Amino acid sequence: MRRLLVLGGSAFVGRAVVESARSRGWAVTTFNWDRTGPLDPADADGGPTVERLTGDRTRAEDLQVLRGREWDQVVDTWQGPAAAVRATAGLLADAVGGYGYVSSLTVYRHPSPPPLTESRPLLAPGPEEGADYPARKASAERAVLEAFGERALLVRAGLVVGPWEYVGRLPWWLLRMRDPGPVLAPGPSGRQVQYVDARDLAEWVLDAGRDRRGGAYNLVCPPGHATMGRLLEACREAAGGGADLRWTDEGHLLNSGVRPWSELPLWIPPRAGEADVYGVDVSRAVAAGARFRPVEETVADTWAWLNGPPEHRALLQQRPWLTREREALLLATAPGPA
Repeated sequence: MRRLLVLGGSAFVGRAVVESARSRGWAVTTFNWDRTGPLDPADADGGPTVERLTGDRTRAEDLQVLRGREWDQVVDTWQGPAAAVRATAGLLADAVGGYGYVSSLTVYRHPSPPPLTESRPLLAPGPEEGADYPARKASAERAVLEAFGERALLVRAGLVVGPWEYVGRLPWWLLRMRDPGPVLAPGPSGRQVQYVDARDLAEWVLDAGRDRRGGAYNLVCPPGHATMGRLLEACREAAGGGADLRWTDEGHLLNSGVRPWSELPLWIPPRAGEADVYGVDVSRAVAAGARFRPVEETVADTWAWLNGPPEHRALLQQRPWLTREREALLLATAPGPA
């Protein structure tokens, strides 16, 4: 039986990794700060029971619970200070076969003209104290490479969506589509989007670790897999089909001060330093077996999750998304067809 250690394992990507490994019959151990909680995968479905170890990764004494143990592979989803990854990777270097670190496309030096390949320059090393998310991810990658060398698997994910997405980007669109009537949609509808379903990410990182792959891989759906139009139409259909998508020129949105991504989720205009997020070359991961489910399946499953127990929606983070009042004003002031 293959033995997997998941550093994290109760929220979103980590949860998907745990559930995928359990469905394969693997022996799974998780290490995180809390033994229980609403995000814990259930053990009551007949799959192998998860061994749960608890501790604070930023405390050296807590990491000792991992010492003297052996696993076939590790998957690490840590987003915090890179020092924790350095400490864990160093401790486990001689105890596991390979270390899969879920990194981010933000480790690349932006702007980077598309297509964004794994050979593009990375962020330069800098002070780790107080570093932002991209710098933390880049430093953590270096720490894993230092400890594991060719056995380090660096999974550079882009936008991650699917059930249990607590950030709430795709859920925002689904919940917005519940009510009939006009819904602002950032045009053009044919604009390419690239994302990865957390479950597809989990399946691939486990396969890659099993196959002893190392090195860096971009991991989002390939070009042509989805467009903004197809994504939002899937949201409309999943939520009942009553919404009326009003495709709005993105120039109007930008001139009106609408903040891409942070105010209107999933929307990224073709501006320097932003457009490369949806211009990613994933041929290396595809050649290594990456598979991506249809956007309609991801959307439908996320909608089903949102309509599960009330605790699911309670997990969604409160963010300054576009308000109904602002949306109505933008639609009222949008220029008509030329």
